[in-house]
Amino acid sequence: MGVFFFATSDKGQTQNQEIQSSQFVKQLKDNKIKDFAVQPSDGVYNISGKYREAQESTSDSSNLLFGNSKKTTKISSFKTNVLKNNSTISEITNYAKKNNINMNAKEADTNGGFWTNLLISIVPMIIILIFFFIMMNQAGGKNGGKGGIMGVGKSKAKPTHSDVKFSDVAGEEEEKQELVEVVEFLKNPKKYSKLGAKIPHGVLLEGPPGTGKTLLAKAVSGEAAVPFYSISGSDFVEMFVGVGASRVRDLFTQAKKDSPAIIFIDEIDAVGRKRGNGMGGGHDEREQTLNQLLVEMDGFSGNDGVIVIAATNRADVLDPALTRPGRFDRKVLVGQPDVRGREAILKVHAKNKPVADNVDLHEIAKQTPGFVGADLANLLNEAALLAARRNKDSIGPSELDEAEDRVIAGPAKKNKVVSKKEQNIVANHEAGHTIVGLVLNDARVVHKVTIVPRGRAGGYAIMLPREDQQLMSKKNAMEQLAGLMGGRTAEEIIFNSESSGASNDFEQATNLARAMVTQYGMSEKLGTVQLESPTQDPYARNYSEKTAATIDEEVRNFINEAHGEAHDIIESHREQHRAIADALIKYETLDEKQILSLYRTGKMPEENNETNENSSFEESKKELEKNDEEKENNDSNNQE
Repeated sequence: MGVFFFATSDKGQTQNQEIQSSQFVKQLKDNKIKDFAVQPSDGVYNISGKYREAQESTSDSSNLLFGNSKKTTKISSFKTNVLKNNSTISEITNYAKKNNINMNAKEADTNGGFWTNLLISIVPMIIILIFFFIMMNQAGGKNGGKGGIMGVGKSKAKPTHSDVKFSDVAGEEEEKQELVEVVEFLKNPKKYSKLGAKIPHGVLLEGPPGTGKTLLAKAVSGEAAVPFYSISGSDFVEMFVGVGASRVRDLFTQAKKDSPAIIFIDEIDAVGRKRGNGMGGGHDEREQTLNQLLVEMDGFSGNDGVIVIAATNRADVLDPALTRPGRFDRKVLVGQPDVRGREAILKVHAKNKPVADNVDLHEIAKQTPGFVGADLANLLNEAALLAARRNKDSIGPSELDEAEDRVIAGPAKKNKVVSKKEQNIVANHEAGHTIVGLVLNDARVVHKVTIVPRGRAGGYAIMLPREDQQLMSKKNAMEQLAGLMGGRTAEEIIFNSESSGASNDFEQATNLARAMVTQYGMSEKLGTVQLESPTQDPYARNYSEKTAATIDEEVRNFINEAHGEAHDIIESHREQHRAIADALIKYETLDEKQILSLYRTGKMPEENNETNENSSFEESKKELEKNDEEKENNDSNNQE
C-alpha cells in the first residue's frame, strides 16, 4: 500500500503584496500602476493601490518527504510606506501626472495613536491599583470575612470561651466577689431587676502588673455562659484616621447582637488617656476612638446588655468621662496579695507540680513579701526547672530557695573570678547590713546574707518584714535607712575607704528619704504636706526653688542621721561583725539561724544542737536580748 502526494499550482489566486518604496517608484515610473492612495500616519505616508495588470509571483519550495513544488500567485494590489520628505513626494507626484495615474489622499489615521496613548496612561494606574488592593487584602486577612481593604474598620475581636474558673484564681477573694455578681447578673438578671437594680455598664480592674487582672477577666469568661469579646486597647488605633472609632462601633454592634455579652479591653489606657494632651488636638485619632467608646458605653441608645471589663495599671491617666459612674460603675483594685493570698496562689500553681512533703508553702509565702501572682508562678516554675536540671523527681526546699534568689537577684555567678581583696570588702559590706538589721529588728528580720554574685550585685542581704504592713511609721523608715547605710559604714570603719558597691543602697535610701519628705509628711521643716505623687512626672514640680532646696536638705539630714546610727551600731558590735564577715568569706552564704548563732556565740551552729534547730528566729533573738540585759545589769552592779 502506497501513499502518494502531488503538487498543484494555484493560478487563479490573487493577493495583496507588500513592496518596498523604491520598487513602488520604479513601477510608477514604468506606468504599471493603475491608481493609488496616500494616507499620513506617524511620520510616514501609507500608500496602497492597484496594478494595471496583475503581476505574477512564483515561489519554489522543497520538502524532504514530498519533493519539490512550485506555487504561482497573481498580485493585483500592493502596499508600501514612504518617508515624509519633499523630494520623494514631488517625484511620486510628477510620475503620477506624467502617466495619468489617479492619485487620491486619505485622512490621517488618529485612532491608533489615541488608543496607544490611552493605554500608556491608564495601564500603569490600573497596575498600581491592583497591587495596592492585593497588599491591603493581605494586610486585612486572607480568609475573607472582615479581612481585606473593605474590612479595615471592622473589629478583630471574636466571641471566645475560656477554661479558667474562679477556683483557679487565688488570693483575690474580694475582687472575685465583685465579678461574681456581674456573672450572676448576666445569668439571672431577674434576681436583680425585681429589686430595681440596673446592670452595671463597666468594671475597671486597676492594679500593678502581674497581679492577675487578665486572669480575673478570663475567669469571668469561663464562669459566664455568655459570649466574651477580648481585645487590647492598642488594637483600636491604626494609621488611618477614623479606623479606631469604626472598630469600636463594630465591636459593640457585634456584642449587642449576642447580648448579654462581655467585652474585655486590656490596657485601656492606650485609648482612654485624658483628652486635650495630644498633639493632634480634638481631631486626634486616639481621641476620636475614646469619644466613640464613651458614646457606646453610655449614649442615647445605651449598651443593651453589654458589660465592659477593662484592665489598666495607670488609672490616674484615664479620662474622667470614662471613669465616671454610668460608664465604669465599679472600680476594683487588684493589689499585691498578703501572706495568706500568696500561700493560696502558691497552692494553685503547685497543683500540677510534684512538690516534696517537707516543703512548707506557708513559709515560702512569708519569705516573699511584695511578690505578685506572676512572680509566684515564676518562682515555682524556676524551682521545677532546677529540679529537672538536678535530675530530681520532686521539687524540694533547696530548689525553692535557689529559685527565690534567682527571681530576686538573678542567677548565681559562682564561677566569676573575684579577688580576695574584693571578696573581703563585699563580706564586710554585707556583714554591716546584717549587724544593723539584727540590732534594729522591730519591723524586719535578717533572713539570708550571701556574697555569691548574682546579676549586677556582688552580694546581698535579705531583710524580711515580720508581718505584712500596709502602713510605714517614721521609726520603721529610719530603721530601713540605717540598714541600707550599714554596708558603706562598715567599709569606712574597717578599711577607712569607700567603694562603688553601695551605689544601689544609696539609690534605695535616697528614694525612701525623699518619699518621707515629699509624700509621707515626716519632715518637721516642711510639715504635713504632699509635694510629690508616686504617679507624678519626676521632672514636673509644683513648688518653688526654695522648697526644692529644703527638700534636698531634709533628705540629706535623714540619710546622715541613719548613717550615724549605723556607725554607732557597727562600732559597738565589732566582734560580731568580724565573726559574720569571716564566716561569709568561708561559707559564702548564711541563713538566719547561722547568722544568729554567729551573733550570739561567734561560732557556726552545731548540726545536732536541738535548741538552734527547734527555736525560731524571734525566740532566739529574745533570749539573746535577755542575756544582753542581764550582762549589762551585772556590769553596772560591778561598777557600783
